[in-house]
Amino acid sequence: MQRKDLFDLSDRVIVVTGGLGQIGRQFALEFIDRGAKVAILNRRIPDRAALAEKFPLDSGRVEFFAADITKKESVKAALAGIVEKWGVPHVLVNNAGIDTQPSAPPEVSGPFEDFPEEVWREVLEVNMTGTFICCQVIGGAMAKEGRGSIVNVGSIYGMLSPVQDIYAYKEKKTGKPFIKPVAYCASKSGLYNFTRYLATYWGRKGVRVNILTPSGVWRETQDAEFQANYCARMPIGRMAMEDEYNGAIVFLASDASKYMTGSNLVVDGGWTAW
Repeated sequence: MQRKDLFDLSDRVIVVTGGLGQIGRQFALEFIDRGAKVAILNRRIPDRAALAEKFPLDSGRVEFFAADITKKESVKAALAGIVEKWGVPHVLVNNAGIDTQPSAPPEVSGPFEDFPEEVWREVLEVNMTGTFICCQVIGGAMAKEGRGSIVNVGSIYGMLSPVQDIYAYKEKKTGKPFIKPVAYCASKSGLYNFTRYLATYWGRKGVRVNILTPSGVWRETQDAEFQANYCARMPIGRMAMEDEYNGAIVFLASDASKYMTGSNLVVDGGWTAW
């Protein structure tokens, strides 16, 4: 007897928010490779020529929808387009989010006491409210179908406070301190109990809700001193490559995790093990 592939995603309809970003694109490509139909939601969609450089457009398994996830009507419109083309989604990956990189200007990376209120509101609007709206609209549609998996993307800085010493070198170089801002940490932290709330709310309606906690991803634009400081704190000794969360996202999206809900899957190179 042939055993079922627990990780099979063939013909499942998967929505990925922020699917043009670094790890969001990797999620989408992995899903496409596994035979899923992937709807990418992004605030702005580049022209087709630019998309063709990053996605297999001729596969018929990827579509792009311009959507502002902080606006319910925008998400509803995107969902209507997805349903018309492929039907109600089976999986929602809430990946879209705003972070503050070490290259950020001083006005958004200075002391907590000076952190701009408008930036606080903007980050929470995207990272928390955007996830809330996508779950309401897309998760709600899945609940009506009696099935589905939602994966919220968290962060080690949602579980733990940032190690500010990693960024101390910036003040020596520029004369101005870099403080990993509060808004990103607070917004990502909120996703953990939001995930647990929905897991209990939708548990008997067939919708599972889990959260994936990644650590930092290597980028060419990161300066060498930041990378050295960050990796010195990392038990595995390096940052993640952009495709190294794909196994975890496939697990959470597929039937391999069908008895798992309200859980936090930590894939962080050991960061939270200290």
